[in-house]
Amino acid sequence: MTFWLSAGIIFTLLAIAVILFKWGTVRCVGVTPVRTFTFIAILFTSGLDVGLIMFPLTEFAGYADIKASPEYAFANPLAIEFGYWGFLIWGFYFLTCFYFCVIEPKVKFFEIAWVKLINNIVIIGTCAFTAFLLLSNLPWYLPSLGDGESIIPTFYLMVFAAICFAVYSSTDIKYVRFLSISTTWLFIALIAFMWFGAFVGSDAQTSAFVDNLALIGGYFGNINEFILPLNDYHAFYLFWWFAWSIMIGQFTSRFVGGLKTYQVLAAMLIFPSIPIAIWFSVLYQYHEAGIATAGLKNIAMVFVGVVFVINSLDSLIRLYTDNLNLTVKRLGKFNYIALNVVALSLLTLLFKFDFLQIQWVGALVIALFFGCAAFIGYSKLKTVKNIEGSPKDNKLDYTKIETVS
Repeated sequence: MTFWLSAGIIFTLLAIAVILFKWGTVRCVGVTPVRTFTFIAILFTSGLDVGLIMFPLTEFAGYADIKASPEYAFANPLAIEFGYWGFLIWGFYFLTCFYFCVIEPKVKFFEIAWVKLINNIVIIGTCAFTAFLLLSNLPWYLPSLGDGESIIPTFYLMVFAAICFAVYSSTDIKYVRFLSISTTWLFIALIAFMWFGAFVGSDAQTSAFVDNLALIGGYFGNINEFILPLNDYHAFYLFWWFAWSIMIGQFTSRFVGGLKTYQVLAAMLIFPSIPIAIWFSVLYQYHEAGIATAGLKNIAMVFVGVVFVINSLDSLIRLYTDNLNLTVKRLGKFNYIALNVVALSLLTLLFKFDFLQIQWVGALVIALFFGCAAFIGYSKLKTVKNIEGSPKDNKLDYTKIETVS
């Protein structure tokens, strides 16, 4: 699996280099273009899930234990956490976003029946994994509701409610856009709230926050270390990013609003990484200073985590139901909601009982990457060479952009 993963990463980086060389200054326009802030908000909230909120406080200690994991000795725990979530790996999303915006309309690889089937299996499976992550982390963040380890009926009910809300939100694209922007502001509010708790009214000095941000420089100074998997846990993260990559690229490509290709790459690498860096720097202070998060802070993190899950799920549900023509218009709202709620709830339980693993989903996505490249090389190479930009039907209408933004 490690060899397969490494091959997928190398292929991705080479493909990005080819795109920049051939189409670096081409303007990318999606079928529903929006302004840049809205595009970044949709990208950020759709491309991340509950793990961003809930994982770091459980992981810093493991990255600091270089006796147990000497492979982490090259950088500090904050830089390693950032390396698992920020900057370079957002290139996965750039590759697929550009592909679906510019190349796929001419190639139509993902319209092949068996490819469409596999792609939608990936999307549905990853939706369920997102819900499973929330379920598995709730005992740690809400120990007052249980023993801090066991998953109790209340947690199942919370995840079920999140799935129901996400399915309902997916019934109309306007809900998806609104929730993306709202989630972005909610996350900013959470950062401010947690920053106040860490650096105001405690022994910590505000300068400690700046010091924490500086620690992230350890990532950029050792960025080469993060390209290939450091260990099995890093491989898990990378497979996870691959699992998300096709569906996030397919979804976000709809909203690109005229940025040039190199600007899309820069936007995807830089803008999501800024709030991630700030958020991790705040959480690192809680870890280093031993500041408790029990009570209101944990509740706030769980609330935002649930909203992230809802925001991720509604985007992906909307995507696979459109792909499979299982739309509200065709099924009716009640049947649409019932079908998706039941399917996602059952698949979440399959992850809970280890019948599914996200690594398998990520490996399947890498296979689709290679399959697409082979298809292009065999039958669509001339077509791709002649591509000069996004489809001509995708036109910028700034009046409409202002309206949807």
